[in-house]
Amino acid sequence: MTERIGFIGLGIMGKPMAHNLLKAGFALTVFNRSQPAIDELIAAGASAATSPQDLAARSDIVITMLPDTPDVTEVISGAEGVLAGAHKGTLLIDMSTIEPDATRQLAATARQHGVALLDAPVSGGDKGAIAGTLSIMVGGEPADFERALPLLQAMGKTITRCGPVGAGQTVKACNQVAVALSIAAGAEALSLGAKAGVQPEIILKVLSGGLAQSRVMDLRGPTMIQHCFEPGFKAKLHHKDLGIVMQTARKYGAVLPFAALADQLFSSLVANGKGDFDHSALLTVIEELAQHSDSA
Repeated sequence: MTERIGFIGLGIMGKPMAHNLLKAGFALTVFNRSQPAIDELIAAGASAATSPQDLAARSDIVITMLPDTPDVTEVISGAEGVLAGAHKGTLLIDMSTIEPDATRQLAATARQHGVALLDAPVSGGDKGAIAGTLSIMVGGEPADFERALPLLQAMGKTITRCGPVGAGQTVKACNQVAVALSIAAGAEALSLGAKAGVQPEIILKVLSGGLAQSRVMDLRGPTMIQHCFEPGFKAKLHHKDLGIVMQTARKYGAVLPFAALADQLFSSLVANGKGDFDHSALLTVIEELAQHSDSA
């Protein structure tokens, strides 16, 4: 644990991930756009940087956990970005969910600075981030993966090298298709049963005990039937991810009719001002289409 670690992006997911690195004994420097999260990490034992460039100058391994492709690009390759402060041999681990092609371009730029890059997006939501049980899908060179593994093990439970740079982002796109369709399926089942007069709690109990059981409904089902949509993963970010899915599908000629429908349903959710709700708020779109009186 002698390597110095930097962490950029202390949001719903990033903040508990950074806490887990501290708990594992890593020396951590953090940077974030808003100060309260930085103050919380300082109180837990981290140091603070003044910019991504400053953080990289103090770190041997830099982790980024940011909302979207433009954010990652600016933080890594901007005028005061990570690459401006990194030294030869720095390892960059981007745990954001961004476009696979953008990941490959950033990796090529990083190599020109003597910096290696892994793409390591995650699945598991805020609960997985807090518990340190995230599923982490990694793209990059085997030696870089081995170097990063102790850090990834502090934040996740299922850690898989998926292939070269960009492969992690591709697998994350696949994951987001499955999660979106699981939420949509659960929403339709709950809406149908409730319209027919069955209590949602009964529907969820039966779904959870049979072939329809899923991790998504285990985690989100109880809050869905309560219409509690405090974000564990914001709907607007899942909508962004589905845009990456459809872009990737067009590139490779994959036919994803149900993912395309989910993308449109999430478009409706975001357009109606619910982008900051949890992605399980997709239930409200289904309820509104059915003119269901319990819609929140």
